[in-house]
Amino acid sequence: MGEDGQEHRPYMVHRALLGSMERFFGMLIEHYAGAFPVWLAPVQAVIIPIADRHHDYACRVAAQLKVAGVRAEVDLSSDRMGAKIRAAQLQKVPYMLVIGDREMEAEAVAVRLRTGEDLGAKPVGEFAALARAVIDNKAIELV
Repeated sequence: MGEDGQEHRPYMVHRALLGSMERFFGMLIEHYAGAFPVWLAPVQAVIIPIADRHHDYACRVAAQLKVAGVRAEVDLSSDRMGAKIRAAQLQKVPYMLVIGDREMEAEAVAVRLRTGEDLGAKPVGEFAALARAVIDNKAIELV
């Protein structure tokens, strides 16, 4: 019923280009099977120290990566290294950075991909630059 006392046809203005936000994210998760591209992944790199004595260096590496714009976390749990790597692979984190004595002395990180491929040790600055290039879509893959 309108203000003039007459019956009027109701109408609704609605525009949804991609449907609801929840449906859109559901489609993204299903499309990528949870293995988001690096630029979209909530955690782009997880730093895995082998022993407790590597924790401080791991935190410094995480700070360097965050300054470079890479979303990184440090796994300081008391689990063994294999369990930490397995957990990161199950979470489908794109890069796992393993830190041991050799990496700490060389100011480097041993880079592993979520596929299990081992890229070897890279200096932290070099890894940050390469990861940033992937995030900015200037490089297809980190190799």
